[in-house]
Amino acid sequence: MDIYPLDKYSYSFPNPHFANDEGLLAYGGDLSPTRLISAYSKGIFPWYNESDPILWWSPNPRLILELDEFKISKSLQKTINKNIFEIKFNQNFTEVIKQCAEIKRFEQNGTWIIQDVIQAYSKLFDMGFANSFEAYFNGKLVAGGYGINIGNIFCGESMFSKKTDASKVALYYLVKRLKKNGFKLIDCQVPSKHLISLGAKAISRKRFLHLVKNSLENPKTF
Repeated sequence: MDIYPLDKYSYSFPNPHFANDEGLLAYGGDLSPTRLISAYSKGIFPWYNESDPILWWSPNPRLILELDEFKISKSLQKTINKNIFEIKFNQNFTEVIKQCAEIKRFEQNGTWIIQDVIQAYSKLFDMGFANSFEAYFNGKLVAGGYGINIGNIFCGESMFSKKTDASKVALYYLVKRLKKNGFKLIDCQVPSKHLISLGAKAISRKRFLHLVKNSLENPKTF
């Protein structure tokens, strides 16, 4: 399989169908807003370690969560009904992405959310392309996540949680907001047992890229 080098003077990408099933498609380029939006509009996203060049991916299969298929367990519904978490959107984007970078994850050393990534997605936030969802307990940020809105798709990037069920409650309200504003699904990128338990499912890359293409014809506002 060829991994394509990106021209730093051009924002074009190779056809994502050229990637293998793992998804690695290209390397290089930068994290400028123009390149990032171009990538997400083609079903491609960056994911790399600090010591690597920027790597661009379009995996097969692709994990998505259709908003109408979000699963709410009885225990989660009880937590939601208690209203113990205050939910906000776009109030503390920088802190959310920093918490996503710092949270320790099972079988994962370090983080791909390095300073360059934080700066790049913060620029997208300032431009209105990136958004955060946040859960607060007693006034303190305890869970949340962030992502990119492309067309009528919310491309989820990362979540964190410091209190039981807080991220699930935040996700519940994110789904509710997205549905209200006409979005169709959340792109979850790669398979995750946690997200599958909440209703996410794997679809083919071909199907996902078709959904992305159609979403661009019907853009929604977060």
